[in-house]
Amino acid sequence: MIVDMRIYTVKPGKVEDFVAFYREFGWPIQQKYLGRCLGWFTGIDGQPNQVVHLWGYDSFADREARRREMFADAAWQDYLRRMGAGEWLLHTENRFLAPTDFSPMQ
Repeated sequence: MIVDMRIYTVKPGKVEDFVAFYREFGWPIQQKYLGRCLGWFTGIDGQPNQVVHLWGYDSFADREARRREMFADAAWQDYLRRMGAGEWLLHTENRFLAPTDFSPMQ
């Protein structure tokens, strides 16, 4: 298993708007294609303007196949266009993680 940790830094005061827009328009599409969301979080302290979500995949090949299908969907392309027009994001990054042999999540 690999985990794709996606970190979004949102403009101050816009986290709720970003999350609400994603919940309505992005979440249903990602659930359809990616399927295994391990968690969706907002910052409380330290980085309160960050949103982090974790997605589990069987492998990099699994991730690439699922994301390729999602990107081919016109609804996802429309979501990306509308998200960009919202001007909420300052920075995005993702990190790939692998569980240790003693991790409860494998």
